[in-house]
Amino acid sequence: MKLNIPAFVAALAVLLSAAHAETVRLAVTTSFHNSGLSDTLLPAIQQELGIEVQLLVVGTGQALRLGRNGDVDALLVHSRDAEEQFVAEGFGVRRCELMYNDFVLIGPKDDPAGVAAAASAAAALSAIATFEKRFVSRGDDSGTHTRELHIWSLADLDPDEFGSWYSEVGAGMGASLNTASALNAYILSDRASWLAFGNKGALALLYSGDAELHNQYAFLQVSQARHSHVKAELASRVERWLSGPRGGELINGFRLQGESLFRHNASCNG
Repeated sequence: MKLNIPAFVAALAVLLSAAHAETVRLAVTTSFHNSGLSDTLLPAIQQELGIEVQLLVVGTGQALRLGRNGDVDALLVHSRDAEEQFVAEGFGVRRCELMYNDFVLIGPKDDPAGVAAAASAAAALSAIATFEKRFVSRGDDSGTHTRELHIWSLADLDPDEFGSWYSEVGAGMGASLNTASALNAYILSDRASWLAFGNKGALALLYSGDAELHNQYAFLQVSQARHSHVKAELASRVERWLSGPRGGELINGFRLQGESLFRHNASCNG
């Protein structure tokens, strides 16, 4: 058998790079991981920067707690108010907006609450509450959960006052979508997780497009002044790569089922 020398050398270079790669611990949201985008970005970061990014996949609330405790070097999350508080309290170096997608309302194909015809996201949730149709909430302090609560508040409704039609599952996006599929219930999801979800059952995407459903992701470096062991220089290199032209090229080019899922809109403050 003839040895393909160029291919062999390329493969050997990748193996040697992996063996000597420095590591960064990055807490990321379940929605980012579910999309499959990490499978595109992480190998490119390792090959081009020599940095192995180790993911901790959690909700945004848990990711911010990991950052406060110094258990990770950086975060990739999507809850602006909580992110700005994280930086203001000195736990983060700065907030670097990186990319966005959107939230969507999923529900039974026959749409018994009529949310597809709603004038706004708040009106859609209000209709679900009016007819007391089954609704599944992540209930896990994630960015998606936080946005859901915000939209309920826009509708002047409080989930603490809801009856048994409203179910908090305290789980990630995939598990929550599975529950919604089993119950044939409404749920708020990010678009990427919905497209990647394989157990749709009788559910369909019913509502999208409201400005309140804009879903901005940001990269936060954990402050080395708070936690001296944090790999600040490596995290900064990852941030520059993600916010730069190469990161933008891969993020904008990533597609699932032929659909573009994220738009790169990097803007770093501080």
